Amino acid sequence: MNLSPLMAFRAATSCMTDPSRVLDRSLRMLGGVCGLVLCGILTAGLWPFHVPRNDVAWLPEGNGLAFGPHGSIVSAGAFESRNTSVDATCSIELWVRSAMDGGSGAILAFYQPSDFSVPLALRQSLSDLRVEVGRQDGGHSHVYLPRVFLSQTPLFITITSGQQGTTAYVDGREFERFATYHIRQEDLSGKLVVGNTPSGTHEWSGRLLALAVYNQELSPGEVFEHYEKWTMHKVSDLKESGHTVAVYAFNEGTGSVAHNQVDPGTDLLIPSKFFVVHEKFLTWPWNEFYPGRSYVKNVAVNIGGFIPLGFFFCAYLSAVRMTSRPALVTIIVGFVVSLTIEVLQSFLPTRDSGLTDVITNTVGTVVGTMLYQSFAALALTKFVSQSRNVES
Repeated sequence: MNLSPLMAFRAATSCMTDPSRVLDRSLRMLGGVCGLVLCGILTAGLWPFHVPRNDVAWLPEGNGLAFGPHGSIVSAGAFESRNTSVDATCSIELWVRSAMDGGSGAILAFYQPSDFSVPLALRQSLSDLRVEVGRQDGGHSHVYLPRVFLSQTPLFITITSGQQGTTAYVDGREFERFATYHIRQEDLSGKLVVGNTPSGTHEWSGRLLALAVYNQELSPGEVFEHYEKWTMHKVSDLKESGHTVAVYAFNEGTGSVAHNQVDPGTDLLIPSKFFVVHEKFLTWPWNEFYPGRSYVKNVAVNIGGFIPLGFFFCAYLSAVRMTSRPALVTIIVGFVVSLTIEVLQSFLPTRDSGLTDVITNTVGTVVGTMLYQSFAALALTKFVSQSRNVES
């Protein structure tokens, strides 16, 4: 039977003014918003959902390796210290070019798998080079070579350490001296990781043109002589010394191995996929804390990101009346979602798995739930006030 336009209009308006249908539509919309919020949180927490390729490539125009945003390499075997005495001297040389002024990341680090310690790490910190030595209590001591990376030009950096302290050289000339700071031979032992930290996502972007390790303190004359040999590509004499532990010329140009010309047992391997040597699982909050603006920013983002979940899930559960305690159930949902994300992040080398995020995400859910309850209470108060005005 055909309806007249007037009858069709009345049918449509009756559907629109039917309270049950309006409620139904509102619930569907609210459920859709909850779904969008959840999808957004999962995307932000688990992106890019896969293990990216290892962004390490041989330089086409000469010796060296280029490290991208997700790139790192690791030694096949572990370096062993020949002398563990406090007086044991050592030196390390690296020829590097930072990809960006003001960037940050770990250029290289030695890693002890037995106790998950990092005895030595060299990091770019903005324009500075940070030298870190691990301590027995699990912490570290550090010194800075200030304003080293002011330009994107190759730098030949030599760090020597002995009884008189530690000296840093740039392009064969003394740059900084630290009389009370010491690096021992055993600090240059363990697995060598280049381009990242052993247990995190602190990738360094740039070019590594040469790397060498010695179990003696090089003299100023030897430092300058080595600088000239490296820059003139005459490194064959370096490996003849009995004090040379490793020489990486990065002259292979292709393949998945950068050879140590002294000891093939510590060749550097270039995996096809990006990796983290020691992926952390739900790190304790006190181990994740570090003073700084970026830490505060991360906490704020984690709290703010879960406020919409708390608000809209509490609104939906209150509307459908599936539970007598919608606020408590919402908080549990936020906690479970956050915990699930952090567990899955332990399988993604581009993400960090930690309990700090679980705590801050749950706090964000609580804040969102409280905002909804305040909003609902305000709306109810306004409705009651309007009803009384009508009655009077």
